[in-house]
Amino acid sequence: MTVRIVLVDDHPVVRAGLRALLDGQDDFTVVGEAGDAATAAVVVRTQRPDVVLMDLNLGQGEGGARVTAALRAQPDPPEVLVLTTYDTDADVLRALEAGARGYLLKDAPPADLFAGIRATARGETVLAPTVAATVVRRAAPGGRDAVTEREVEVLELLSRGLGNKEMARELFVSEATVKSHLSHIYAKLAVDTRAGAVAAAIERRIIRT
Repeated sequence: MTVRIVLVDDHPVVRAGLRALLDGQDDFTVVGEAGDAATAAVVVRTQRPDVVLMDLNLGQGEGGARVTAALRAQPDPPEVLVLTTYDTDADVLRALEAGARGYLLKDAPPADLFAGIRATARGETVLAPTVAATVVRRAAPGGRDAVTEREVEVLELLSRGLGNKEMARELFVSEATVKSHLSHIYAKLAVDTRAGAVAAAIERRIIRT
């Protein structure tokens, strides 16, 4: 079986490198490339790939997680394998919840990438070791998994310097709800300030810097 692949990455040099790498495999054929969400939707719809190799950071446009969700919502959707440099809890959760079948990091050896693409095409889940650890940790009782997806969103807004009123507006909730989230975050991260929460979240790879 030949695996038909579409590359989605906003860096042309990265796409060229991946294409050259994948073209060296007899059972792979790269049928298209895209550097943004709109192009990805068109290429996937016209080329009907088996696997989309998806970066999470697509420049100023929609992120890879949103693009993944949109592609997975298409009729007879392709499998999506994330290939990125980011392995924070926030990035992993968003990608997997968007429907990505797997999640690998760009420092993976070529052999692991090839195996990951083949497994993804078969409908199997493929996770980088650090990503697998994140999933297991959050599924286990207690510990950092207690930080919910909504609390991750609050932490990201905190890292941008937003106040309670601004966060409430961004999240479409009341200020009282924001304060409640902050209280839970402080308790879970063992901190008592906004700056402390952000620092702890970055240190523990819950959010990006």
